[in-house]
Amino acid sequence: MRTLRTARGLSQQQLAEAMDVSRQTINSIEKERYTPSLPLAIALARYFDTTVEEVFHVDE
Repeated sequence: MRTLRTARGLSQQQLAEAMDVSRQTINSIEKERYTPSLPLAIALARYFDTTVEEVFHVDE
């Protein structure tokens, strides 16, 4: 997700505000310390105009 965010020139704070979450939540997701809820994962994928699988590593 960090790659997608930085490619758009967004700070963690800007993305957090767009998603209505805290900057710490974005930071934790990027550091893979927190797995977002399904609604947040979908919202992030839509925001970046991609799929959930492209934003997050999905282990089978």
